[in-house]
Amino acid sequence: MPDDRSPASAYEAAGVSIDEGDRAVALMKQWVDKARRPEVIGSIGGFAGLFDATALKSYRHPLLATSADGVGTKVAIAQQLDKHDTIGFDLVGMLVDDLVVCGAEPLFMTDYIACGKVRPERIAAIVKGIAEACVVAGCALLGGETAEHPGLLGPDDYDVAGSTTGVVEADALLGPERIREGDVLVAMASSGLHSNGFSLVRRVLLQQTGWSLDRHVDDLGRTLGEELLEPTHIYARPCLELARHTDTHAMSHITGGGLAANLARVLPDHLSATVSRQTWTPQPIFELVREIGALPLEDLERTLNLGVGMIAVTAAADADAAINLLDIAGVRAWVCGEVTARAEAAVSLIGSYGA
Repeated sequence: MPDDRSPASAYEAAGVSIDEGDRAVALMKQWVDKARRPEVIGSIGGFAGLFDATALKSYRHPLLATSADGVGTKVAIAQQLDKHDTIGFDLVGMLVDDLVVCGAEPLFMTDYIACGKVRPERIAAIVKGIAEACVVAGCALLGGETAEHPGLLGPDDYDVAGSTTGVVEADALLGPERIREGDVLVAMASSGLHSNGFSLVRRVLLQQTGWSLDRHVDDLGRTLGEELLEPTHIYARPCLELARHTDTHAMSHITGGGLAANLARVLPDHLSATVSRQTWTPQPIFELVREIGALPLEDLERTLNLGVGMIAVTAAADADAAINLLDIAGVRAWVCGEVTARAEAAVSLIGSYGA
């Protein structure tokens, strides 16, 4: 028997609504427009985003930097709470702060949202968070894609990912070759868990305890859901100022793998770093995960940021200037260690937490 349904209605019967996708684009447009830079050409709706590359003419030797990442299983918390306008800060933070470690200024980013069913208001809320975070980071939200995957994802399931591009002057590139013995490590406080280790955190604090996200936890001073959904801090602009105005040689974004593993990535082979745990006290959420999960400290340090979201490797003479600059930018910072001659371990964490 011939099927006289239109292609559009057949597609919708298969679980994909073009009309709802169009409505989502219309709702998100106002937020995308807020995350613009002067170099952006046109608006969303085309097949590709356009960025005027003549802006690079002011550079003597521009190097382009790029990064791609996602948010991970933290999106499950947003879905359970039905609160979707902060997860964009986690996405942008994971992207742009991977760029600034080499001194690159984020220029633009694109996002990708995959969902089981397009719910326009929810998609708009996600993009709202992404756009607001782009404003904080100083980069443009150049475009993106929303994909509906019925049968692969549940109706209320989604995932977010993105990529970003930045630029740095070749002779201003930060990295291992600049680091010197005697440099200090300037730690920048995290806002909490950020976006890493949530598979462990969810298993310990939700599955193992049976707690609900609306449970008030006295040690946290708020509900568990509010704590877990705390947005990732975005360090991009303060770190760029640090690179421009202090003798900072390298930076390390403390994400999956923890402080030691990420700091080791920026150290040259002939140098090590010593970090004193005594210089700070991690936020209560970290001790809560350790106690309830009965986890060894080593496991926690290899998974979570333990209160430090970024580290700058700075000449000792500029340590005070760096801390003052970060303080003015609203980032709590302190000297947590130093660079030493090569030791057995690339990074050694010593002492006990408790500043």
